[in-house]
Amino acid sequence: MFAAERRQLILEMVRANGAVSLRELARVVQTSEVTVRRDVRALEAEGLLDRRHGGAVLPGGFTRESGFPQKSHLATAEKTAIADLAAGLVEEGEAIVVGAGTTTQELARRLARVPGLTVVTNSLLVAQALAHANRVEVVMTGGTLRGSNYALVGSGAEQSLQGLRVSKAFLSGSGLTAERGLSTSNMLSASVDRALVQAAAEVVVLADHSKLGTDTMFQTVPTDVITRLVTDESPAHDDRAATELQALADQGVQIAVAGASGGGAANGGGPSGASGAESVARQQRRDVPLPGPRRQVPGAAAGLRSAAALSEQNGGTERARVADMRRR
Repeated sequence: MFAAERRQLILEMVRANGAVSLRELARVVQTSEVTVRRDVRALEAEGLLDRRHGGAVLPGGFTRESGFPQKSHLATAEKTAIADLAAGLVEEGEAIVVGAGTTTQELARRLARVPGLTVVTNSLLVAQALAHANRVEVVMTGGTLRGSNYALVGSGAEQSLQGLRVSKAFLSGSGLTAERGLSTSNMLSASVDRALVQAAAEVVVLADHSKLGTDTMFQTVPTDVITRLVTDESPAHDDRAATELQALADQGVQIAVAGASGGGAANGGGPSGASGAESVARQQRRDVPLPGPRRQVPGAAAGLRSAAALSEQNGGTERARVADMRRR
């Protein structure tokens, strides 16, 4: 395929889907990601699309959100791997919240096998995936249906989450950076996600590598609130993804990488640690105070000196008595 043909096909894919990952573009046009990245750069120079970390979007994509039909066909292999690893973080009998998104939908399909689980969600897709799981209880929030991603949003959804407390929240979004954390392009979705976060003791973000370094309009989860990130293995030449992961780890986020050697990478123990995950998060040093100088009990030294003097005195008296007896 000639360069002009490749670029025309790339442009058509981006126009049809709103956003496409470099990996998906390379698969469709049957070339390397390096070549696709060069094509995307050329199309951006012409003002026909915008580059994003790991992909391409329509011009003005900073404020645009793709609908479910488009997003469901993006990075499907990556989402599957992320969902497989994230499911290992859920234990029997837990109560969790799961936000809306195509990645969380994949997670829900795997949670159907966890007995005694309670899942609170604002996503119709998550609820549908768990509808026939006999041993899983599904609790839906209230709210207004947002058709583009089949999620319940608005004040009704937020109010139904008040007073709720669960062990973990699983969320996805449109972008993730170390500076701002998780973000999304829709204000209503961001507001409900923030309410989900408030209900959870731990926050687990599910985001494929194409979202790393991407920033969108509305912040949902600040970096310092994110407990763990579950992502996929980025291409070897993708230095920006590695840099972003390190920056997130430096801020205390535990990183779990699906598809890495040993089934994944994680830090901090738990189910993912038990699967042989490789630690990416920083190590913490524990400073142990050094012992100080020995303390002496007041008067102890004087007491020792007095005892020695008394002993010497007694010894001298005894020697004098023995000498006197010999003279006699």
